[in-house]
Amino acid sequence: MKKILFSLIASLIASISFADSIMIEGFESGNQDLGTPVGWTCDDSSWLCGYLEKDHNRIAHSGNWYAFTDADDSWMFMEFFMSDQLKYRYYFWAISDGEYDVEFWAGSGPSTDEMTTMLFSKTVNDGVYQRFDEYIDEVAEDYQYFGIHAIAHEGAYCLTIDDIEVHMVTKYEFIATPSEAYASLYPGQETVFSFKVQDLGYEPIDVIFSPSDEYFSNIHFTVDGTQCNVFHLEPNEAKKVVAEATLRPTAVPGSTCWLDIMLVLDCNCATSMTTLWVTVLDPAEIAEYTEKTTIFPNPTNDFASINVQGLQQVTVTDITGKRLIAMAAEHDNIRLDLSSLPAGIYFVTTLSAQGQTTQKLIKQ
Repeated sequence: MKKILFSLIASLIASISFADSIMIEGFESGNQDLGTPVGWTCDDSSWLCGYLEKDHNRIAHSGNWYAFTDADDSWMFMEFFMSDQLKYRYYFWAISDGEYDVEFWAGSGPSTDEMTTMLFSKTVNDGVYQRFDEYIDEVAEDYQYFGIHAIAHEGAYCLTIDDIEVHMVTKYEFIATPSEAYASLYPGQETVFSFKVQDLGYEPIDVIFSPSDEYFSNIHFTVDGTQCNVFHLEPNEAKKVVAEATLRPTAVPGSTCWLDIMLVLDCNCATSMTTLWVTVLDPAEIAEYTEKTTIFPNPTNDFASINVQGLQQVTVTDITGKRLIAMAAEHDNIRLDLSSLPAGIYFVTTLSAQGQTTQKLIKQ
């Protein structure tokens, strides 16, 4: 009866057009510092909860609490029903001192002997918190528990996990994530920015661009080096989109404008949107500042000198918006070595005490 009832519920949920979270574990509820995580079964005391105000060597990704282990090989288990009729996506944040392999398993009970299927494995490197995700296309059978298995590499001594999420994956679901959501432009100026689009569903999709044109014109999109209005994604696949647009000359200095890019599927069954917010600069001030910023020689063959009062940083990007050079400045001038770059058009952005501006640089 339980199986039939769950099947009916699963069928209903699978018919909706968005992914639904069925488990979120942030270790925030009811835990004691240096105690076993509430709701988890551990073979020993190798997995513990931590609190950011205590003298641990790791802190929480969000909130105050997290789970950590300093063992070479450790398990913890949670009761969690997975159906062979559904598809799933797991997310978690992690950081380590050294390097750990983190395996997610499924099985019939809270012990290593009852863990029968490894769902996926990730390697957590020493450094900063990373968010990991994994798409589970299918499971072989119904499972009652999942387990987390941490394996330390040589020299590693602490692994921290936080904000574990499990989502049911539906047929059509995708997301657009901008790399930068804000810009400062003057009327008539061109901009290049990028965003990532990922298929979160379990069906291939064709994504169509539908940008607003209230404040921008000459809007073009490039995917995988090809200019297009439609592109294809397989399940769990992500692609980088580069957008080019021109702020209309009628934009009012001091105002805030935006470029909404609606993304729709050819089946009209799901949508996503990303927005670039723009502060409109005064053309007179930009012109005055640009006159004070010199790039010489331009065009150039190998080297170019940048000079502006109070120079702090110089960034060079190509026409796709890819950052090629980023240099901090200690003086009012800096010399760029462009010898390794192919001939073409580049954009030089300078940041100084007077503001920020972008100018075109030609490499011959």
